[in-house]
Amino acid sequence: MILRMSERTALKTIFGLSLFGSIFSGTLSYLELFGSAASCPAVGAPGTIFGYPACVYGFGMFVILSLIALYGLWGSRHP
Repeated sequence: MILRMSERTALKTIFGLSLFGSIFSGTLSYLELFGSAASCPAVGAPGTIFGYPACVYGFGMFVILSLIALYGLWGSRHP
Protein backbone atom coordinates (compact mmCIF):
# COMPACT_ATOMS: atom_id res chain seq x y z
CA MET A 1 0.00 0.00 0.00
CA ILE A 2 1.41 3.36 -1.00
CA LEU A 3 0.55 6.30 1.19
CA ARG A 4 0.37 9.59 -0.60
CA MET A 5 0.91 12.81 1.25
CA SER A 6 -0.39 16.10 -0.01
CA GLU A 7 2.04 18.97 -0.48
CA ARG A 8 0.44 20.93 2.34
CA THR A 9 0.70 17.98 4.75
CA ALA A 10 4.34 17.49 3.80
CA LEU A 11 5.08 21.17 4.46
CA LYS A 12 3.32 20.98 7.83
CA THR A 13 5.39 17.92 8.76
CA ILE A 14 8.63 19.60 7.67
CA PHE A 15 7.69 22.75 9.56
CA GLY A 16 6.89 20.81 12.74
CA LEU A 17 10.10 18.79 12.65
CA SER A 18 12.24 21.83 11.86
CA LEU A 19 10.57 23.80 14.64
CA PHE A 20 11.39 20.99 17.08
CA GLY A 21 14.97 20.95 15.75
CA SER A 22 15.22 24.73 16.19
CA ILE A 23 14.09 24.51 19.80
CA PHE A 24 16.40 21.58 20.56
CA SER A 25 19.52 23.00 18.89
CA GLY A 26 18.71 26.49 20.16
CA THR A 27 18.64 25.19 23.72
CA LEU A 28 21.94 23.38 23.21
CA SER A 29 23.47 26.47 21.59
CA TYR A 30 22.36 28.71 24.44
CA LEU A 31 23.73 26.34 27.07
CA GLU A 32 26.98 25.93 25.15
CA LEU A 33 27.53 29.65 24.54
CA PHE A 34 25.95 31.36 27.55
CA GLY A 35 25.51 28.59 30.14
CA SER A 36 27.34 28.51 33.45
CA ALA A 37 29.82 25.98 32.09
CA ALA A 38 30.41 27.96 28.91
CA SER A 39 33.96 28.27 27.81
CA CYS A 40 35.05 30.00 24.66
CA PRO A 41 37.10 27.42 22.76
CA ALA A 42 39.91 28.56 20.53
CA VAL A 43 39.37 28.58 16.78
CA GLY A 44 40.12 25.11 15.48
CA ALA A 45 39.67 23.43 18.86
CA PRO A 46 38.30 19.87 18.73
CA GLY A 47 34.51 19.77 18.51
CA THR A 48 34.18 23.23 16.95
CA ILE A 49 33.74 24.63 13.49
CA PHE A 50 35.40 28.05 13.12
CA GLY A 51 35.36 28.34 16.90
CA TYR A 52 31.65 27.64 17.42
CA PRO A 53 30.01 24.37 18.45
CA ALA A 54 28.18 22.45 15.73
CA CYS A 55 24.80 23.02 17.42
CA VAL A 56 25.03 26.72 16.52
CA TYR A 57 25.15 25.87 12.82
CA GLY A 58 22.40 23.29 13.28
CA PHE A 59 20.25 25.96 14.88
CA GLY A 60 20.79 28.26 11.90
CA MET A 61 19.96 25.53 9.41
CA PHE A 62 16.80 24.49 11.29
CA VAL A 63 15.61 28.11 11.47
CA ILE A 64 16.17 28.54 7.72
CA LEU A 65 14.36 25.26 7.02
CA SER A 66 11.38 26.25 9.17
CA LEU A 67 11.18 29.66 7.46
CA ILE A 68 11.19 28.01 4.02
CA ALA A 69 8.44 25.58 5.07
CA LEU A 70 6.43 28.44 6.57
CA TYR A 71 6.83 30.41 3.34
CA GLY A 72 5.62 27.37 1.40
CA LEU A 73 2.60 27.01 3.66
CA TRP A 74 1.83 30.70 3.35
CA GLY A 75 2.20 30.58 -0.44
CA SER A 76 -0.07 27.55 -0.82
CA ARG A 77 -2.69 29.34 1.27
CA HIS A 78 -2.57 32.55 -0.78
CA PRO A 79 -2.16 31.64 -4.49
